Amino acid sequence: MIKFSLPKIIQRFSKIAIAIMLPLAIAFTHIPAAHAFDAPELLPEKYTNVIDLGRFLTESEELALDQKLTKFEEQTGWKLRVLTQVDRTPGRAVKEFWGLDESSVMLVADGRGRNLLNFSVGDAVYPLLSRSFWIELQSRYGNQFYVRDQGYDQSILSAIDAIATCLDQDGCAVVPGIPQEQWILTLITSIVGGVIFGFAGHPRKDGEIFAWKWALIFTPLWGMLFISFGLGPVLTRTSEWVPIVRNVAGFVGGAVIAYLIPSPKRVTPSPEAR
Repeated sequence: MIKFSLPKIIQRFSKIAIAIMLPLAIAFTHIPAAHAFDAPELLPEKYTNVIDLGRFLTESEELALDQKLTKFEEQTGWKLRVLTQVDRTPGRAVKEFWGLDESSVMLVADGRGRNLLNFSVGDAVYPLLSRSFWIELQSRYGNQFYVRDQGYDQSILSAIDAIATCLDQDGCAVVPGIPQEQWILTLITSIVGGVIFGFAGHPRKDGEIFAWKWALIFTPLWGMLFISFGLGPVLTRTSEWVPIVRNVAGFVGGAVIAYLIPSPKRVTPSPEAR
C-alpha cells in the first residue's frame, strides 16, 4: 500500500506553482515599464523644436535648425521635431511637450543603435511619404559609414532637409539626391550599355556603315542598362543636369570605343578549298 504524505505533496505543488508564476510575474512587471517610460524632467523649460540630449549638434546648428523648423511649420503646417539621446530619454513626455499629432514627424537620433536615425511619423504623412521612403532615408543617412564620415550633425541635418524638401513639394517616391557610390554604379551601367550598342552596330555587310538592325535587336539589353539602370535612378532622385550629362557621355563614349574596335573578319574560303 502506497502512503502519501500530505505536507510533501503540498510542498511539491508549491514549488511547481512558484516556478510557473515567477517568470510570468517578472514579465508582466517589466512590460509596462518598457512601454510607458516617461521622464518629463529631461525636457527643457523653454519650448524648442530641437531637444539635443545626445549633444550631437553644435549650439549654432541647434539654433539654426530650431528657427528653420519653426519657419517651415508656419509656411506648410507640418511639424518637424528632432530629439537626440544616448543614455537619457524623456520617453512619452515629448508627445505632450511638442503636441505631436497626425501631421507631425519626429526624428529620433539614438547613438546606441546600429542605425542612428529613427522616425515617428503621423498618419497624415504616409500618403505623401511611404514606408519605403523612410527605410531608404534611414539606410542612407543613418548608417554607420555615413555617420563616421560625415558626423552625427550632418546625418541629422541631411535627413531633415530631405523630409522638408519632400513635404514642401507634396511628396516623394524616393529620397532626393543621389549618393556618390550610387551615381558611379549608374555611370558604369551606362558605359556597359554603350559598349553593347557599339558592338551590336558593327557592319556585317559590304558597304554598310552601321548595323541598325542588330542594334535594334539588342535594344532590350543596352536599353535596360542605359535607360533603366543608368538614367532612371538619376532622373528620379535629382534635377541636376551634371550627372545626366556624364551618364549620356559615358554611353556615347562606350559605344564609340566598342564600334571602333575591329570585329573578327569572316574568312572567305578560297577556290581551291571549294
